[in-house]
Amino acid sequence: MRKANVLFCLLFWVCLSCQRNTSEPEINYLTSPAEKSSELPNLFTSKSGEIYLSWVETSGEESELRYSQLIDQEWTASMQISAGDNWFVNWADFPSLIAGDDFMAAHWLQKSAEGTYDYDVNISTSRQGKEWSSAFLPHQDGIQAEHGFVSMLPMENEQFFVTWLDGRNTKTTHTDHQSMEHTGAMTLRAGIFDLDGHEINSWELDDRTCDCCQTAAAMSTKGPIVVYRDRSESEIRDIYLTKYEEGNWTSPIPVANDLWEIAGCPVNGPDIAISGQNLAVIWYSASGNTPKVQFAISEDLGDSFQPPVTLGEGNTLGRVGISPYTDGRFVVTWMESKNENALIKMALINHDGSVERKIDLAETSMERASGFPSITTKDSKVIAAWTVNGEKNSIQTVTVEFE
Repeated sequence: MRKANVLFCLLFWVCLSCQRNTSEPEINYLTSPAEKSSELPNLFTSKSGEIYLSWVETSGEESELRYSQLIDQEWTASMQISAGDNWFVNWADFPSLIAGDDFMAAHWLQKSAEGTYDYDVNISTSRQGKEWSSAFLPHQDGIQAEHGFVSMLPMENEQFFVTWLDGRNTKTTHTDHQSMEHTGAMTLRAGIFDLDGHEINSWELDDRTCDCCQTAAAMSTKGPIVVYRDRSESEIRDIYLTKYEEGNWTSPIPVANDLWEIAGCPVNGPDIAISGQNLAVIWYSASGNTPKVQFAISEDLGDSFQPPVTLGEGNTLGRVGISPYTDGRFVVTWMESKNENALIKMALINHDGSVERKIDLAETSMERASGFPSITTKDSKVIAAWTVNGEKNSIQTVTVEFE
């Protein structure tokens, strides 16, 4: 009889577990802190668990970078970081905000010349989140070219890491300093800076990359890890990874050998996260003329990867995101077309790469103006944000709890 009771209890527990794992997640819609026409949301969770949202508001010719903090399911009143009338505001190359120990840093893009893609990365820092420093440029090449697609990470000792795509080699100034010509490739560069904008160190990580795909970075116990879309001489544009260890950057390696040959930039970069002992990368590819979103896990912080798992195929638009979840798991997002609109998909991924849950988070526009959804996590809570297109663009934010 005792064995029967034990068996019954075990079966009852399993049934409860199955029911818990298959129930609908709790989704709570939050009131947006953005007031004017707003777009380009970006989320960040600090090491201490503070959740921040940054975005761009526009009014006439002026653009404004603002931010808010999520406290008890409510966004605080927004605060301005910077504003200007000569910004480069682009659906795929968006500003960001990070928070470290007692400091914050934010970046935006500002035009440097009349050329469409002549713009600089501007970075400002704050120790209290109210007073922001004068902006500085992480690149000192002085070339009026494209500099953008930035990823930043807080570090110790009031320092932070920055990586970006740098177009200094795509233009060469003639001796009269009045004309330029396209000569070289886009590069991937990085640096470490203090809060006053002083450069602690800087590097060229790759001398030939895709021109306008987002970069992404994660901080391991050994140092920063960067993923990006590479560009070979034969126009293979697969996702590569390099990491900083013992004072040096490793030679870039492919996350997977998609062998996607494309003679142009797909404007669809990867994302990366570390959860427990695992590192994971999510990315878009259309090798073999089949659009797909792929996900791969590394158990050795990017030295090698398990075979990728396909999360979406055929009607996927990419625009991916990833964040760590509890128990070594990950939460990911991407977009798929649905008739004339798009779905924002969300999935909970186990530490072995298997898909535990998959939901349709929201329906949105598939146009470029809808931008890239952003996600972050705190413990078992997922926070997501995206641009809602309309006569006046606005930002929607939600929290999602799977368990």
